[in-house]
Amino acid sequence: MTPASAAPSHHQVLIVGGGTAGITVAARLRRAGVRDIALLEPSETHWYQPLWTLVGGGQAPLRASLRTEADVIPPGVRWLRERATAVDPAARTVTTASGRVLSYGRLVLAPGLQLDWDGVPGLAGAVGHGGVSSNYRPDLAPLTWELIRRMRSGTAVFTMPSGPVKCGGAPQKIAYLAADHWRKRGVLGAIRTILVLPEPAMFKVPVFSRALTETARRYGIEVRLRSEMTQLDGDARKAVITDHATGTAETIRYDLLHAVPPQRAPEWLAEGPLADPDSPYGYVKTDREALQHPDFPEVFVLGDVANLPTSKTGAAIRKQAPVVVTNLLAGLRGRPATARYDGYTSCPLVTARHKMLLAEFDYDLRPTPSIPFIDTTRERTDMWFLKRYGLPQLYFKGMLKGLA
Repeated sequence: MTPASAAPSHHQVLIVGGGTAGITVAARLRRAGVRDIALLEPSETHWYQPLWTLVGGGQAPLRASLRTEADVIPPGVRWLRERATAVDPAARTVTTASGRVLSYGRLVLAPGLQLDWDGVPGLAGAVGHGGVSSNYRPDLAPLTWELIRRMRSGTAVFTMPSGPVKCGGAPQKIAYLAADHWRKRGVLGAIRTILVLPEPAMFKVPVFSRALTETARRYGIEVRLRSEMTQLDGDARKAVITDHATGTAETIRYDLLHAVPPQRAPEWLAEGPLADPDSPYGYVKTDREALQHPDFPEVFVLGDVANLPTSKTGAAIRKQAPVVVTNLLAGLRGRPATARYDGYTSCPLVTARHKMLLAEFDYDLRPTPSIPFIDTTRERTDMWFLKRYGLPQLYFKGMLKGLA
């Protein structure tokens, strides 16, 4: 790898972010013959995040989700191990934490989002000890399993914040895995399980909402819709749950709390010229079909940072990346952008140790199943094996290689 300090300051394509979206786009561009690609990514670790739910549920080791960043950078892509701190789309430049100014012909924004642990008073100081964990951090996912495994009685609370979050099903999947484990251990009846969701229904797509409602009923889970955790006292093990429908607040003492933090765009983008003024979380303005910034068409946006009306998942990126690459290449060749993204996303909804629903849908919330002859709206064991073993292989050997 060439050190960042020795790298040229201008690139035909500059990609910000070396996660799922950035690596997938880089690999596809290289396969299409683009030679001058630089990728800005400070981390030396690459995570397959969808596996963290299974880590927290005791069904996968954390190491299975880990690769080094060097292992996934496509050959021929220049890796700049720095963090972006500002973008000037009029000048076509990105500034890094070291003060370097990089110019570009085309910019691909894929830095992901940031977890706002301070978004709930008390959460930042409580997470990681005192019975509080979160599968949204890899170092804490194994702790989630330890807390679940050791619990024999008491109150377990699982929360989801308002606003867009990555993998919108993850906050409730871990509740089902925990309840299934407690059921098998014969202690479920001694544990009060509360699931706190900000949405008016269990899931945006009705067929899956009905299935998850039945799953929660089967485990005896108390579901609090239109509600979220608004304050936390880690020392006293008390969480304040506010019902936004009624405006009432209840303080619940917990023995186990799985908390999902609010999420938002990286600050340098949220406060910059590319942010969508309609997004209170600072996500980047994006044409929902072409995946280009409406005001700066040489800027392409995909993944979690894009302000798109669809769930933030790796499956969405898998469908977004070919659109970005096709339209970017068209622009380099002086042709119009014709590729379109229909909002496809997928959420593997694990409901038990070896059971899963596969929710696939588009912008219009229409089910868009990709596996013929299989009813993925029903709990299936083969779908669980797909999530545990099939999808990670598809990710590392397909998506990140530009092949799937």
